[in-house]
Amino acid sequence: MVEKVREILAVRKQAVQKFDGGRFNLRKLNDLEFRKQYQIEITNRFASLENVSEDEDINRAWEIIKENIKTSATENLGMHEMKQHEPRFDEGCLGILDRRKQAKMQWIQYPSQSNVDNMNNVRRDASRHFRKKRRHI
Repeated sequence: MVEKVREILAVRKQAVQKFDGGRFNLRKLNDLEFRKQYQIEITNRFASLENVSEDEDINRAWEIIKENIKTSATENLGMHEMKQHEPRFDEGCLGILDRRKQAKMQWIQYPSQSNVDNMNNVRRDASRHFRKKRRHI
């Protein structure tokens, strides 16, 4: 019995993770024309739902309502376009990262005060470079 419950829960968890993650472009609802068009579409879809028999399962009715809302939102509003960010990590960053790693390895192999100072300077320069990259992109 316990194994059956675990199996059911695992299947439900997989179903939840399958969410497509798309978002509707809700900013179009700020425009009066799009809002009216969307309201008319939803009203028409729910008017057609009134003809559905009341003997249907409540879960099935909910699925129908959810699908109607999704399809009308997709048709009228469209999907929200995600921004494409420019990559921050380039060849310069890779070189600085290698310099930082070499300075640390030098300090680990030969722990002297000059290697500590060198490592701190390189680490400070790397942090400064990465911070500037974050701010300017």
